[in-house]
Amino acid sequence: MTANEDQEMELEALRSIYEGDECFKEISPVSFQFRVGDLEDTKAFILDITWPDTYPETAPQICLDAFFNNRISAATKQLILLKLEEQVEANLGSAMMYTLFEWAKENQDALMESHRPVVTAVQTLTSNTEVMAPSAAKKREKKEQLTKAQKRRMVNRTDNKGELPRGWDWVDVIKHLSKTGGKDDD
Repeated sequence: MTANEDQEMELEALRSIYEGDECFKEISPVSFQFRVGDLEDTKAFILDITWPDTYPETAPQICLDAFFNNRISAATKQLILLKLEEQVEANLGSAMMYTLFEWAKENQDALMESHRPVVTAVQTLTSNTEVMAPSAAKKREKKEQLTKAQKRRMVNRTDNKGELPRGWDWVDVIKHLSKTGGKDDD
């Protein structure tokens, strides 16, 4: 098989395995992001992996430069890349993406054991916006959006002052009495 056929088969397998998985993101047919750990987890990180034209015969490009990884120290990133390179060397020549992702998930604690969160001004800014977000969502919930058709119906039902005409919800007295019947004068 050629490299392109191998890539197509592996891409199809990855799509079926990780379909609906929020940790896996296909950027393009040869570029992927995989989040190791939960979003709230301080030891989570994102792997950016790109296939060269000759993949799987040559190693994929692995990168940890995603914005999500800004809180990880350079030393920890180097350790993760070094360990992943070892896995790549062991699997060279065969489809290895699933193996790499699963290996990273299983060894997340070992890879991140020396991790100390790097505090930056950007992180404090994002945490402040997260606190503000619920109140903004509440404000949005209060306002009900009407479609053009709903607005038109409202205008057609009301008079020029915006009020409903007198008796718009009254029950037709005669129709009501005919259904309930009148008083019998026996």
